[in-house]
Amino acid sequence: MSSLYPPLGLHPSRAARRWRPSAWLLLALLATLLLTSQLGAVQIAAADWLAGPWSGEAGSAGAHVLWQLRLPRLLLAAAAGAALGLAGALSQALFRNPMADPALLGVTSGAAAAVALSLTVFAGLQLALPAEWRLWLLPMVGFAGALSVCFGLERLARWLAPGSIAALLLSGLAIQALAFAVVGLCSHLASDEQLRSLSFWTLGSVAGANWTMFVITALALLGIAGLARRLAPQLNALALGESAAGHVGVNVQRLRGIAIACVALLSALCVAWCGSIGFIGLMAPHLARQWVGADQRQLMPCAMLVGALLLLLADTLARTLAVPAEIPVGIFTALIGAPWFLLLLRGSVRRMGSA
Repeated sequence: MSSLYPPLGLHPSRAARRWRPSAWLLLALLATLLLTSQLGAVQIAAADWLAGPWSGEAGSAGAHVLWQLRLPRLLLAAAAGAALGLAGALSQALFRNPMADPALLGVTSGAAAAVALSLTVFAGLQLALPAEWRLWLLPMVGFAGALSVCFGLERLARWLAPGSIAALLLSGLAIQALAFAVVGLCSHLASDEQLRSLSFWTLGSVAGANWTMFVITALALLGIAGLARRLAPQLNALALGESAAGHVGVNVQRLRGIAIACVALLSALCVAWCGSIGFIGLMAPHLARQWVGADQRQLMPCAMLVGALLLLLADTLARTLAVPAEIPVGIFTALIGAPWFLLLLRGSVRRMGSA
């Protein structure tokens, strides 16, 4: 693929301009992490930072809150936001649809439905597993649900109207409605304890974060981001159409399979540990595209950083606006993302009308 996208030979000042957005976004993310770590019901002192995560019960209350509760939560929110941003960029590139998003296409809902079934109908399976395996059960179940929806959506949209944006979105909405019906049925069958857990999954929260969840999510994200980086030239070629991509040597079916698996895994990890958080995967790629353009080699890293910033800010609002209570983070992302989606839809309709 190197012949398809040769080195551009830019002037040094122009070349520097290509990496500058990612650098600025990374600095903004680090500054936001530092700032939001100071916000909360418990005040954090400088000595609490020096105590480190190994202080345990011997440290102060501020050190315990910082290292065992707040930092894992902030880092998991950033990692989950980056995963959703990358999943959104991959979805939009894969389906060649600027409004594609794991939540709007029903992928996130499919993972949530699978998790809901495992928490209620198949709750005995979770209890039968050893304790050290239970952490992996929900991501695996969510991955199976998300993967099923990804493949089913692609085939359904191709069968109804190949290449139609409306058919893709309507198919995603239909799958999303079916998944919500499954979640509703599980809520009806659930006990009081199971119902509280289902409320967590349907509204979204990062309150249950710990270091293990963050490390697993971060490692999976780094691995998938590296793979996505290698797929970027092929995704750029796919934007010209399947026939054009095939003519330059892209194995479209293989590319679709790998990209679908990446989107499903990213969605499953986020749903399993953070619940259903919508619209991050829609907004992050669009904001990044306004800054760096449509080249996937530049777009995907920026979409990850923008997604991390969006979810980090939304989670900070969720845990600080109603102290000591907490508002589900999915409410904030929906309040921002729904109007954003309507504006995108309006722009798309106008472009279609002018064409």
